[in-house]
Amino acid sequence: MKLVDLESVEPGQNLGRTIFSANGTVLLSAGVQLTVFMISTLKRLGVTMVYIDDPLYRDVSVEEVLSESTKRAVIQQMSESYEALRSGKSFNTKAISMTVDQLLDDVLQNEAVLVQLTDIRTADNAMYVHAMNVCMMSTLVGMNMGLNMIQLKELAIGALLHDIGKIDAPDSPDRQEGRFHHAWRGFELLKMKREYSLLSAHVAFQHHERIDGTGKPRGIAGDEIHLYAKIAAVANTYDNLLADLSEGRRILPHEALERLNAMSGTQLDRDVLVEFMRIVSVYPNGISVKLSNRQTGVVVGQHRGLPGRPIVRVIDKDGDEAVGAKEIDLAQHTTVFIDSVLV
Repeated sequence: MKLVDLESVEPGQNLGRTIFSANGTVLLSAGVQLTVFMISTLKRLGVTMVYIDDPLYRDVSVEEVLSESTKRAVIQQMSESYEALRSGKSFNTKAISMTVDQLLDDVLQNEAVLVQLTDIRTADNAMYVHAMNVCMMSTLVGMNMGLNMIQLKELAIGALLHDIGKIDAPDSPDRQEGRFHHAWRGFELLKMKREYSLLSAHVAFQHHERIDGTGKPRGIAGDEIHLYAKIAAVANTYDNLLADLSEGRRILPHEALERLNAMSGTQLDRDVLVEFMRIVSVYPNGISVKLSNRQTGVVVGQHRGLPGRPIVRVIDKDGDEAVGAKEIDLAQHTTVFIDSVLV
């Protein structure tokens, strides 16, 4: 399969990856033949890029840290919890805890898989996909930093619920200070949950604090910020960058990682960033790239220790007809580099 801009998708092409709705059910299944109506609906929902089943790359798959069943469970549970809060009710803390256990099981089984964040976001599911991504990435970083299982569970719960203070009380320019900030509201809500560690509540409280003291809501700095929150801050910033449409398109992983590096030691913790860079794929499978030797191809494989040096398949063509293919492993061809990403 191949990652393409939705504007270039034509009716009759087959969807390469499942798209989930806001409540965790399947919106469109992988393999479905896209129609004009489906494409228009995806555009209306805010989708900008999708995976397409391309015959030249049908064998290309994306290894996932989380299984589809876990993703559905997390998105569904987040949807139910947020709806409860919007209705003035309490969310089910035990159900959240059990969902986190399921997520942790997947992460432990797939800790060597590079994060590629291939789930398609819509306007309806974006908040839940974001929470899931931040939780999953935070847990992977925590594992790399030597946290034990109790600590990982505390971190995972806090990361999954880090934005819970936004529910039914969105931030506005005059409500982003002190106790009005969603981080403070989230802390006040989570600290009342006796089933959870107070440290989980501090993930919500401090995930917008910055190492140099310029963050919100209290402006604390350095070691005043708990390690869990430092980890969640990096994952949160990265995922928010990928969802950013301010430039008219979604920022790509390699661009987001460059921006994270620019924040190292000032806004984001340097040691956490080092570990984060080891878990994320710079160039996800299925993305089209231009190489320094002027050839173009599609990323088809990854290297755990070298996330910036993937395997690229180059298709030889005679006119519009494919006549052959070769794979260039950038870990082996050390003089060849990815020059740009084609979208």
